[in-house]
Amino acid sequence: MRTRGLLREYGRTLTAVARLLDATAVVLAGIAAHSIRFGHFDLSPHYRIALVLGALLTLIVFPHFRVYHSWRAESLSARLRRLALAWGAVVTALLVLAVATKTAALYSRHWMWLWGAIGAAWLLGFRALLALALRLARAHGYNTRSVLVIGSGPQGREVARRLRETPWTGLEVRGFVADNGIPPSGCMEGLPVLGNVAELERIVAVQRPDEVWIALPLRAEEKLQEILHALRYCTANIRYFPDLFGVRLLNHGLTEIAGLAAIDLTVTPLSGINRFLKACEDRILAAVILILLSPLMLAIAIGVKLSSPGPVLFRQHRHGWDGRPFTVYKFRTMVVHQEKPGRITQARRDDPRVTPFGAFLRRTSLDELPQLFNVLRGEMSLVGPRPHPVELNERYKGLIEAYMLRHKVKPGMTGWAQVNGWRGETDTLEKMERRVEYDLYYIENWSLWFDLKILFLTFSRGFVHRNAY
Repeated sequence: MRTRGLLREYGRTLTAVARLLDATAVVLAGIAAHSIRFGHFDLSPHYRIALVLGALLTLIVFPHFRVYHSWRAESLSARLRRLALAWGAVVTALLVLAVATKTAALYSRHWMWLWGAIGAAWLLGFRALLALALRLARAHGYNTRSVLVIGSGPQGREVARRLRETPWTGLEVRGFVADNGIPPSGCMEGLPVLGNVAELERIVAVQRPDEVWIALPLRAEEKLQEILHALRYCTANIRYFPDLFGVRLLNHGLTEIAGLAAIDLTVTPLSGINRFLKACEDRILAAVILILLSPLMLAIAIGVKLSSPGPVLFRQHRHGWDGRPFTVYKFRTMVVHQEKPGRITQARRDDPRVTPFGAFLRRTSLDELPQLFNVLRGEMSLVGPRPHPVELNERYKGLIEAYMLRHKVKPGMTGWAQVNGWRGETDTLEKMERRVEYDLYYIENWSLWFDLKILFLTFSRGFVHRNAY
């Protein structure tokens, strides 16, 4: 069973929050020390200045000691040691400033020692408790990620060895895929060799790893192309681990995990704090919209029930984030009919299956409103690539090379393709290619502001479109 990480990457926003929390802890430690030393919280101006300087120095000094480096990259003892050195540097800088400005006599030495001790205890204790919580969570299957390593050479073995030596990363190697011959023992580094590159598509389908790591030398271009082609349907994060340890790179985007340099090939932008912010945006806005439009939705439900016999809601299986199936909800706009197994017929202009009231709902996109419940359930977002029926995914994933990359984010009620006119029936391959092109542009350039822009364009340009039928 796959378990999703609670914290994926130590992103920029999360780092900013951590810096703010550390600075706040330093100030609170100084206030607590003052209360212990003097028995009250009424700080004189020079003590307040010292606390402000301590917070500013924390914001400046801590990053230089790599305090906010990736949590998966090293051991707890190394992180705590570096944090202690950083706090020691801040305390030393404060003492030097006090001596240089001849203001040391204004401060109680007892208070200075208390501030340093309480600050260290709070900073180190919080990190230790957080690390303990993460380890307990990983021991119960949370915040862990399974890794499939492609490559049976020295680089692949090195990847497995590094991860074994760094269990705190929460990354577990499930096995190897051999790029050459399978060893006679059928295992390497104590882990199974699940097959060779020719069987990669089957292996990924069976193992369903969270991460696929390609550990090949830079000269293996043809082998890399073969592997990427075999992974074209894979929705896991794909990372390339070339042998770059002795090469100096300038201005290149690399990810470092457990001390290994990785080139991200296909990675979702919605990890860590970005995932949290996106979820807040979706849940809050969807709840507000649902409350405001509930009378309209009730009226539509009555209209659907009176227009033709059958259920009010239409349910259909779609593929969501990471290709996981879910049931999408829409107001029923067609007469009840049965499709042949494995076949889906897209709605077309003047489709005889569409009821008169259903045609109105489709033209105005009001039939999509029940998907607000999908958003609240966490299966969809307000903004993202539109979810396609499972049958369409099966048809196009072999025709469009990057088609399955649409599933690196949650599907949306509206999207960049839709506000640019690429909606409705995709009766030609070119139309679907253009829609996928816009979807991938959205994923590559995602931000909360981009989401708000798409929502604004959705409302400002209206829900009616010539391709909506």
